Amino acid sequence: MEVVQVLHMNGGVGETSYAKNSLLQQKVITMTKPITEEAITKLYCSKYPEEIAIADLGCSSGPNTFFLVSELLKVVDSVRQKIGQKSPEYQVFLNDLPGNDFNTIFRSLSIFQNKLRKQLGPGNGPCFFTGVPGSFYGRLFRKNSLHFVHSSYSLHWLSQVPQGLESNKRNIYMASTSPPDVLKAYYVQFQKDFSLFLKCRSEELVDGGRMVLTLIGRRSDDPSSKECCYFWELLAMPLSDMLVEGLIEEEKLNSFNIPMYTPSPAEVKYEVVKEGSFNIDRLEVTEVNWNAYLDETDLSDAFKDGGYNVAKCMRAVAEPLLASYFGEEILDEVFRRYREIISDRLSKEKNEFVNVTVSLIKP
Repeated sequence: MEVVQVLHMNGGVGETSYAKNSLLQQKVITMTKPITEEAITKLYCSKYPEEIAIADLGCSSGPNTFFLVSELLKVVDSVRQKIGQKSPEYQVFLNDLPGNDFNTIFRSLSIFQNKLRKQLGPGNGPCFFTGVPGSFYGRLFRKNSLHFVHSSYSLHWLSQVPQGLESNKRNIYMASTSPPDVLKAYYVQFQKDFSLFLKCRSEELVDGGRMVLTLIGRRSDDPSSKECCYFWELLAMPLSDMLVEGLIEEEKLNSFNIPMYTPSPAEVKYEVVKEGSFNIDRLEVTEVNWNAYLDETDLSDAFKDGGYNVAKCMRAVAEPLLASYFGEEILDEVFRRYREIISDRLSKEKNEFVNVTVSLIKP
């Protein structure tokens, strides 16, 4: 599986699109907002630059893309007004893999820019947008050209499926039944990718530049712990059932593995220190319920079903990977069964995604 070609969220604005099913990711951005606000404020107040270049890596498409940008610009604008500074000009780079739905982003750009101008009022500097397709496990920008880098719920995706997963049969990710060599293979790939990411960004950021990165992770030292692998283990269940029923080929299921790694805070810290380009300002862990609509009010009957919500969220993320490997014709049935499994588990236990957020400075 060529990850660069098939890894992207569901595009468009339909019922299974990421744009319609990304409330959970928005809640994570909101939850980590204090860390992001602190970092952009410290960056601005250190030099009061006349221009600020911001890169959002793994921007996807939909409301979250512009939500993050608007929050950053509002923070800078508030600070500069308090101290009587002229507004900087902004250059915003929106990056994701080539399969991302950039068309939807740019079709809605003018609406967003008009809304932003009204929110910030007169005196705010112009904001220029550029789409940057490509993998962030390589150079994307000129040397010393960025001031601030943000990435949320993207960096846990690996550049490729790790080598040596042949013994991970019937599992689609690290699981409680995965052999030790599988866990090691995933960790080695994460180390390689994350170190390369840090190296590339260190070349692109100016001295004093900052990054805030949020990944799905875990608190446990065990990479196959329930807190980070359970949602994939549950997705493997309908696939296994459909294998028994002859709807999926055994060879395909045994060779399918999710290109993802959910690190612990200690593992993130270790790689940052080992690579050596950045200092850690903050490293924090948060949790968010699988069901993003849990505390929402005025919901339709459908959204009161936690299994429905989680299954739609996971489908918006995982569908392109599954479709490329097993074909589109099985997807409705896979996620129908997955919804039933999730509903059953949510009725019996509380399940949360663990988020690892690190704020970094290039000295």
